[in-house]
Amino acid sequence: MTFTEMLRDATTQNQSLLCVGLDPEPSRFPQALRGDAHRIYDFCAAIVDATADLANSFKPQIAYFAAHGAEDQLERLMRHMRASAPHVPVILDAKRGDIGSTAEQYAKEAFERYGADAVTLSPFMGFDSVEPYLQYHGKGAFLLCRTSNPGGNDLQAQRLADIDGQPLLYEHVARLAQGPWNTNGQLGLVVGATYPAEIERVRALAPTLPLLIPGVGAQGGDAVATVRAGLTQEGLIAVNSSRAILYASSADDFAQAARTAALATRDTLNAARA
Repeated sequence: MTFTEMLRDATTQNQSLLCVGLDPEPSRFPQALRGDAHRIYDFCAAIVDATADLANSFKPQIAYFAAHGAEDQLERLMRHMRASAPHVPVILDAKRGDIGSTAEQYAKEAFERYGADAVTLSPFMGFDSVEPYLQYHGKGAFLLCRTSNPGGNDLQAQRLADIDGQPLLYEHVARLAQGPWNTNGQLGLVVGATYPAEIERVRALAPTLPLLIPGVGAQGGDAVATVRAGLTQEGLIAVNSSRAILYASSADDFAQAARTAALATRDTLNAARA
C-alpha cells in the first residue's frame, strides 16, 4: 500500500484524525523512568501500545532520539510499531533539506534504515532536494508549508513579486506540491494549527494532498477550526498532538493517561467533522 492509502485506511479503521507525536524527553518521563535515556524505547512503546487504536498515524521526532544517542532505540521502536500497529503509518519527523547525494543518503536513512512510511522535508532548496525521496515507490513526503511558529512569517508570508499573481511563499509551495513536484502522488504539506485561515487557503490550493497539522494541544491550536479548515472528502489530515498526550501524567499510570488524552483529542476532532 502507498502512504496515502495507509493513512486513509487508518483514518477509517480507527475513526481518527489524530497523529500521535513521539517526542521523548527523559527529564519529563514518569518517576520510574525519569532521566534515563536508555528507557526511551520503553516509554515510547508504552505510548504506542496505549494509543494504537486511536491514531491515524504516529510521528517520531528524530532529534529527540539522536540527541541522546538513541537511534538504535528508534530503530527498535519502528519495528515495534510495525508489529503492534501495522495498519498505522509512521511519519518520521526529520525536516531534512539537502540536494544530490546527501539527499539520497537522508532518504535511505528514513526509508531503509528506519522503515518510515513518510518523512517531513524542508523545500527551501527546491525540487532537487525533494526528488530523491520520491524515488521510493509509495513513500510519502510532507513539505513544510505554513508552520505554526511565529518566525514562520519571516519567509513563508513573504510575497513573491516575480511570479504571476504575486503569491505568498507558502502559497507557492502548496501549488508546487499539488502540481509539478508531486511526481509519485505521495506529497503532503505541513500546516500549523495555529493558523486556521492559512490551512483553509492551503486546502484551496492543494485540494487532494494530505495535510500534517501540528500545534493542537500544548501549542494551543484550535482543534475544531483545524478540522473545518483542512478536512475534505478528497483531502486527508493528520492532526498532531505530542506533549499533551505523552506527558498527561508523571506517575506510573502515564500510558493510561496518554490513552485518555488521546481519546479526548480524537473525539474532539471527530466532533468537528459534523
